Amino acid sequence: MLQDCFEHVDWDMFRIASDNNIDVYADSVSEFISKCIGDVVPIANIKTFPNQKPWIDGSIRAKLKARTTAFNQGKATGNMTEYKQCSYSLRKAIKQAKRQYRDKVESQFNGSDTRGMWQGLQSITDYKKKTSPVADHDVLLPDKLNNFFARFEDNTVPPTRPATKTCGLTFTAANVRKTFKCVNPRKAAGPDGIPGRVLRACADQLAGVFTDIFNQSLSQSAVPTCFKRATIVPVPKKAKVTDLNDYRPVALTSVIMKCFERLVKDHITSILPDTLDPLQFAYRPNRSTDDAIAITLHTALTHLDKRNTYVRMLFIDYSSAFNTIVPSKLVIKLETLGLDPALCNWVLDFLTGRSQVVRVGNNISTPLILNTGAPQGCVLSPLLYSLFTHDCVAKHASNSIIKFADDTTVVGLITNNDETAYREEVRALGVWCQENNLSLNVSKTKEMIVDFRKQEREHPPIHIEGTVVEKVESFKFLGVHITDKLNWSTHTD
Repeated sequence: MLQDCFEHVDWDMFRIASDNNIDVYADSVSEFISKCIGDVVPIANIKTFPNQKPWIDGSIRAKLKARTTAFNQGKATGNMTEYKQCSYSLRKAIKQAKRQYRDKVESQFNGSDTRGMWQGLQSITDYKKKTSPVADHDVLLPDKLNNFFARFEDNTVPPTRPATKTCGLTFTAANVRKTFKCVNPRKAAGPDGIPGRVLRACADQLAGVFTDIFNQSLSQSAVPTCFKRATIVPVPKKAKVTDLNDYRPVALTSVIMKCFERLVKDHITSILPDTLDPLQFAYRPNRSTDDAIAITLHTALTHLDKRNTYVRMLFIDYSSAFNTIVPSKLVIKLETLGLDPALCNWVLDFLTGRSQVVRVGNNISTPLILNTGAPQGCVLSPLLYSLFTHDCVAKHASNSIIKFADDTTVVGLITNNDETAYREEVRALGVWCQENNLSLNVSKTKEMIVDFRKQEREHPPIHIEGTVVEKVESFKFLGVHITDKLNWSTHTD
């Protein structure tokens, strides 16, 4: 029914009425789609219970209700025959549902659906990470969190870029349709209220108008304001929250914009030069965290085979790395990588003038306009961050800086106890961070020393910004626990 509604819309009237104003064009189309969804799509309230099992469906709930009704009638009449029949039917249905669910989980084990497999196991075992609930009774908390998340904002006027020729990048309706059909229907809708399920189901009907909006946005190097709005949902980082820094800001943005970003991301990754830092493993073809781990361990073990050697590994932690990106510095780096200046201007507009609110329960903060950082939750953010840090490379041949997005590790190969190059590398990294507006979190930065020599030696600590970096015997590196013995004991225990 919704597809039929969109099929008969003259989408050209929105473009004509907008008079080439991309904000008006995108706003009017988004509002019309939201209205159609509200008018056509039925809303149903579904009850869920904390102890609800994954194999319980509507038919079993109906049998359960029938058994309860039969029990009440049987008590009133003294005849429990109907109740016994309903009880037998319910037991039989539950047994069959369990068997079917078991077969489903087994098929996920045997196939490649690891996501479904883990979801099934977590449902069966009721395994959930215990985290503190967000205090939704505190009406001031949303504003406090919003101001805290925006603490890196310098309140300067957003930078302007010189006018350039029209961006040569365009997308076809087939590109947009394919992206819409790949939308995950489980993802939450953004501030515009348009769910991914609608985009996926109505991809054929909506691809045309959004192709026009996307291409007009690129040609004007301007992102529609409604696509840049974000609702921040604070997610506790640990079980016990003690201060505002224990919340991770996850941005709910327009699903339409996520599709647009995915198209732009695919284009950018396809034109990146071969000279890009080979030790950045995020968003590179045929690379993953496994490669980053393998290179790190191979580099260390190869060096340790030599006489009188050891390795120092510094695991860097940044404070809100994505939120500290300076857009004007980023676009300069993008131009050096060969990106079209008009596309660089589009990226600059994408990262500036962003409106965000924080939602905690039913409480919503006052909106803030941000011109710094890349929101966590946006498709482009990890790629833009990895490109922003592409020039963070080792200055000495005996060191390596291995990166996976914002996970950064300095590997120092020490020979004959000469740590001069390693310490100079750490100092240079600190200078690079200052120049690029990145804030090192020294308290969470850890160092691990791997020394297989028989005679134990004292290793002087590393200082960053006057603070001693903590030495550890094991560290969780890209999801894998490694130890100073380079074995897997901690990971497997």
